[in-house]
Amino acid sequence: MGIPTFDTWAATKVTKSLPLSSLQGSVVGVDATYYLENTAKEPLVSALGGFPFALESSVVRELKDLQSIGLRLHFVFNGLDHGLDDDPFAPSLAAANNNALAFETYENYQPVQAIQVFRNSGAPTPQALAEYLKKTLHKHGIPFTVAPYSALAQLAYFEKHPDGFVDAIYGPAELFLYGVDKIITKFELAHQPYDPLERGNVKKTPQLAPENSDFLWINRGNCLEALGRVSSSVFDNALLLAGSKTLRSFPPTNKPGKTYSFRDTVNLLMGSGGNVSTICNQYADDEEVQRLDYLGRYKQAMAGIRHHVVITSEGDIETLDKNNAPHDLHDCVGQRLPEELNMYLSRGMIRPRVLNWLASGTILILAPYDGGDSKVYQNLVRQQLEPLRRQTLSLLADSLNRYYQRKEITTKYCFDSNSLSSVNIKDLLPSPKDSINAWNVKEDTMLDRRQTLGKQSQDLPLGSLSFALRSLQDANYAATTIIPPTKGQKRQPLRTRAEICANAIWRFLQLRGYVDRQHQLTAWGKVLDSMLSIAGPQAQQEKAALLAVELMRFGLLNADTMFSAYSGAPSRSNDIDKRNCMLVSRVACLGRLIHQPRGYSGPLSRHILAYHSMVSAVQASLRDMLEICLVTMFLEGGVDREREDWMDIALQLPLFDEDSCALGVMMLHYLDELFVREDPTSETTREEMTSKSQGWVVHSDFKASRELAYRLWDAVYRGVKTTKDSGEDVQDIQMWDEVDQWLSLRR
Repeated sequence: MGIPTFDTWAATKVTKSLPLSSLQGSVVGVDATYYLENTAKEPLVSALGGFPFALESSVVRELKDLQSIGLRLHFVFNGLDHGLDDDPFAPSLAAANNNALAFETYENYQPVQAIQVFRNSGAPTPQALAEYLKKTLHKHGIPFTVAPYSALAQLAYFEKHPDGFVDAIYGPAELFLYGVDKIITKFELAHQPYDPLERGNVKKTPQLAPENSDFLWINRGNCLEALGRVSSSVFDNALLLAGSKTLRSFPPTNKPGKTYSFRDTVNLLMGSGGNVSTICNQYADDEEVQRLDYLGRYKQAMAGIRHHVVITSEGDIETLDKNNAPHDLHDCVGQRLPEELNMYLSRGMIRPRVLNWLASGTILILAPYDGGDSKVYQNLVRQQLEPLRRQTLSLLADSLNRYYQRKEITTKYCFDSNSLSSVNIKDLLPSPKDSINAWNVKEDTMLDRRQTLGKQSQDLPLGSLSFALRSLQDANYAATTIIPPTKGQKRQPLRTRAEICANAIWRFLQLRGYVDRQHQLTAWGKVLDSMLSIAGPQAQQEKAALLAVELMRFGLLNADTMFSAYSGAPSRSNDIDKRNCMLVSRVACLGRLIHQPRGYSGPLSRHILAYHSMVSAVQASLRDMLEICLVTMFLEGGVDREREDWMDIALQLPLFDEDSCALGVMMLHYLDELFVREDPTSETTREEMTSKSQGWVVHSDFKASRELAYRLWDAVYRGVKTTKDSGEDVQDIQMWDEVDQWLSLRR
């Protein structure tokens, strides 16, 4: 977001350019949010959900260019929410409304205009892409830190540290508020021209032309000079009053019909002696100034900046200028969490989502990309997922001090501002912590068990969902995994990554009812195990199978009419064909389209996107629970903390990546188009449609993606059939049989 009026003013008044080579050998701290805001956006991500197809390749290409001139980077991510937010639902609601307009434009056969609206929808936010960027950075050996709260405060700390952790900072103008004097605002990278006529030349990634590459930067001193030699305090106050994420703009500068430039804001402030209290008193009759208690908010914002919380080079959590900090600093920055939790957060092992709930006392259910208007979605996030959120919170709080065990937690919903759901964590205790604490299985035991599983299971990763379930098929082995802590005796801590991930997964499976207290597979555990035997042990297939079973349990894996107000449902042939096409497409929605690292170009469906919103909500709740199962093992001292593989642990656990609904859209479009032909089941028709379909999603492998969708269908169908044998017959099995027979004629 930055400070729009300042950015506009600075672009022509004080922004300077220097050769990129002048940064050779330097370490540049990068604000991850600012970086994502200024990275080229794939326009259709908000129409599909999930992570962008081309983000990793574009990020890696740019970072390699910067590294090629000897520049080193250190990214910093925001941690817990901090400061004040007047309307936390506004961005997601605005993005959903923009998406609705984009779909309407798309359905009116205006694809070019629709793409532009999707691009500017405001989704996905940098926060939504943060985990994927962490994964990309880790994969390519680029260090990052997650700040306790503000990345800007953490970057300022790094720059000012006597050891000089970073030499310069790439980020927004708000950095000036934290005492930074010079900011890099843009890298202008030039590349060698590609000559297609050069002998032996093949098209490849363009090489950086360092001699023609520059970076743009702003100096505080130049700003003060250009504004008439104002003081630094006036400059900082003007930045705050101009409006940013830190503090909304001063209301009198934001009236209809009157546009204030940054220079106008400085002049307004200077007319009041540079004093914000004076200017607020002058406008004391302004309704917005009164309603917002703007002076109070300004003081809170300034206190939050001056006394922000950072993680030190020694790993301690420190309040800046602590001796002069106000007693109510938690209202200005945020509630402090135990330092151990902040350490796990800083390394990327856990995400800030659940920690935010506990620190703020508020769970915000934001609007999904489709808008979340359907009753079935609202019932899912309001009623069906609430027990999971509460169990996750109680499990975490039970490992912390009593303050958090008495915390009131309120859930707020974007679709119903008058509906609140509140609970005190003490009413959720005791948590299930003790019941799952008997999992303490060592790697040598797991290796022995894998040897007995048979030839097809020898390659199962020990820390995988498939191994966790398959290993418990033998009741005798399951009994040996019950290793409760003994009073007065300390268990040997888990040390290897495989041990840690496997035991976290087992605890999660027990909480979700796939494993009982005797460590035996339950009926649902057998259903999931049967699916995995077909889907395969790869992380993506495991995730799809787990989500399929969870959706079954919630009564959502079916062909029911859920989103009648949305376009993009099957539209050809009779009702039975439409039903069958819908069910197959919803199952495919759990899989991943095989796609090149380029932006998506193909058909869209708001109907499938709406279904994906439910899948995404379920996945997020499951990942939350899994991460807290992991972190409580550390908090209880059950894991060796002397390690560096924090992010590797996070990546090895299931449900890290969120896929788009593109595979579901592709299957719906393909099956629906078959009905255009006289005989949709003939081999000739299928061959012709396969050839034609490759042109629908131009950067994908249509045939391989379709086979993946078929395999996923087979796995889910196997699981559905198993529900009857296991006593969990919650599906219309006859309908599934009919759809499977229907699909077999079209494969």
